[in-house]
Amino acid sequence: MTAVRTRGVLAVLAAAVLFGTTGTAQELGPGGLDPLAVGAVRVVLAGVVLVAVAWLLGAYRDARFSWPVVVAGAVGVVAYQLGFFTGVRLSGVAVGTVVALGSGPVWAGVVEWLLTRRTPSPRWLGATALAIVGVAVLTGGGGGVSWLGVAASLLAGLGYGVYTVAGSRLIAHGQRSYGAMGLMFGVGAVLLVPVLVWRWPGGLDSASGMTIALYLALVPTVVAYLLFGAGLKALPAATVATLTLTEPVVATALGVLVLGEEITTATVVGGVLVLGGLSLLALPSRPQLVLDRQ
Repeated sequence: MTAVRTRGVLAVLAAAVLFGTTGTAQELGPGGLDPLAVGAVRVVLAGVVLVAVAWLLGAYRDARFSWPVVVAGAVGVVAYQLGFFTGVRLSGVAVGTVVALGSGPVWAGVVEWLLTRRTPSPRWLGATALAIVGVAVLTGGGGGVSWLGVAASLLAGLGYGVYTVAGSRLIAHGQRSYGAMGLMFGVGAVLLVPVLVWRWPGGLDSASGMTIALYLALVPTVVAYLLFGAGLKALPAATVATLTLTEPVVATALGVLVLGEEITTATVVGGVLVLGGLSLLALPSRPQLVLDRQ
């Protein structure tokens, strides 16, 4: 594995760990938090910060980018936020997170294939299949499932796949990684302002509610997506999506340790399978005639 690829893998794994705190943070907030308001305020605040950071670092000076790709990525950001927080609220942290993130690599692979007609590598297929089995085991161990919550989480997974591929394409065409994140989240923030106004206050007018909102915007969004963008610069979108399956494992562990959720055999087996899939993906590559896009 090259040094660039190794740094990309580590950046995505660090981002996934931060992503994994999202559902637990929401559950630790006041009971009246509206998931739509939380998802909207997270993107609005994070979008402002990411655009400002990218602007100050010169990402948009003489930069060319495709607005249709930016808008598609922004729509993906919106779908992910609203679907994820709704899924977590209806299905619980473990189930909502694993369905959203478990479906994400599949959606990302499908979207990338539709755009490039390039079939994902056999290693990606094997690693993703193993990790998805682990996600299925984790979900099955979660008890009663809200199918409306599952549908919302699947929508989140689709949004995740779309903005992962969109971000990858922006970077491949010369945009800096933090610039790509700023563009997608900035436009996503504009799209979500009406949702925030519609659902306001949604529990965000309390000190605890705003504290949770600020944490969600700055840590598992701004910091995490800067790391996520660095990973997209070094790795194919489908690989990045599979690596972020670390998030459900982190979310499940936090559910057990922080929220007091019951640990079961399914929890342990599912976590091992997900980590096994990630380990397979992280193994050094053999020399090959057709190299993965860097």
